[in-house]
Amino acid sequence: MNYKKTILKNGLRIIMAPVKGTATATVIVMVGAGSRYESPREAGLSHFIEHMLFKGTQKRPTYLQIAEELDAIGGESNAFTSKDKTAYYAKADAKHIGTALDVIADMYLNSTLEEAEIKKESGTIIQEINMYEDSPMRNVGNIFEQLMYADNPLGGDIAGSKKTVASFKRNDFIDYMERFYVASDTVVCVAGKFDEKKTIARLEGYFAGMRQGKKPVMKKVVESQKKPEVKIRFKKTDQTHLVLGVRAYDDNHKDRFILNVMSVILGGNMSSRIFGEVREKRGLAYYVRTNVYAYQDCGYLATSAGVEHKNLELAVKTILDEYRKIAAEPVAESELRKAKDYIKGRSIMNLESSDEVAMFLIEQEIDKKKIMTMEEIFSRIDKVTTGDILRVAKDIFKERGLNLAIIGPHKDGKKIRKSLVL
Repeated sequence: MNYKKTILKNGLRIIMAPVKGTATATVIVMVGAGSRYESPREAGLSHFIEHMLFKGTQKRPTYLQIAEELDAIGGESNAFTSKDKTAYYAKADAKHIGTALDVIADMYLNSTLEEAEIKKESGTIIQEINMYEDSPMRNVGNIFEQLMYADNPLGGDIAGSKKTVASFKRNDFIDYMERFYVASDTVVCVAGKFDEKKTIARLEGYFAGMRQGKKPVMKKVVESQKKPEVKIRFKKTDQTHLVLGVRAYDDNHKDRFILNVMSVILGGNMSSRIFGEVREKRGLAYYVRTNVYAYQDCGYLATSAGVEHKNLELAVKTILDEYRKIAAEPVAESELRKAKDYIKGRSIMNLESSDEVAMFLIEQEIDKKKIMTMEEIFSRIDKVTTGDILRVAKDIFKERGLNLAIIGPHKDGKKIRKSLVL
């Protein structure tokens, strides 16, 4: 994977990544700020700004002019807000990359943030919050992070609350963007088929005058859990949704590659241990999966599932049995090799398109880490041994770090807490 990095005088970083064999190009602009940088009064503002940047600029005064311009070239555009970053992107036929660049840069730099649009969009976001509340399969992950990081903005919902969303005024948006939307914390990535000289000249023209500054420091997570914890969101649902996990490593930890391989062995695919035990052998769940989630200062491994209400305790016990087993006995060499090959195979498939290449590069750069190529990552994966898996499993699967989030018609957390034993 070839790429070129350019840093403008104001500190903005540009990543250029030509991709052979594609007829598309993708541009992503990402800022290293998300919901965990908000004060309690600002909860949901990062996400609200993401919405507002599609509502009009000085050059394109309405949302329709932005949408029509991208629709006219058959392009696709979108944005997302996470706990620690926000991104805006467009993908199009390579011959229309100039239009995609112009629209995304214009949105990022020149949005008008009209008060009337803010008021209208607050209603849209409140409906989005309602949608998440009605989607327990998705919302249970939010409940889990509320439990894990209750005393930190990292535990808050990205969308905020209905109260905060309805309270925002135009000055709140301007103040936030002046603090966080600065050149030194912005990265632009273009991947796919494009003319490098023309594209870099365009980007310099757009972003060279972007304001400078140093964003405020986030509140870091302090982990001091002493015993297993449970959080229940009572809701009359047709199935109980759960997330069961343990505290683990930050996204730059030396053992992060070992942890990722272990998560695949546990519950990363259809031939994994937890999938086999929970779904295939016992028929307890339709969906069940184990993943690793990592931030700059903390992280965790967790298994999510949807089960019949009466099977909640059995599902929890079955998952814990697999956590306990992998921390007690070395995995087989064949099982380890299969997990490594799975990771490598999925990674290669994921990087077949220009948008995936752009996201792969920009997410590493926004965290100001050295960009690892896929070859370098595979090398680290290949070095993982059965002894490494056992060592990391023993390190993270400790009773005091266990957490369980539940959405369903349950009220008594004491009984289920007693089952959280490793």
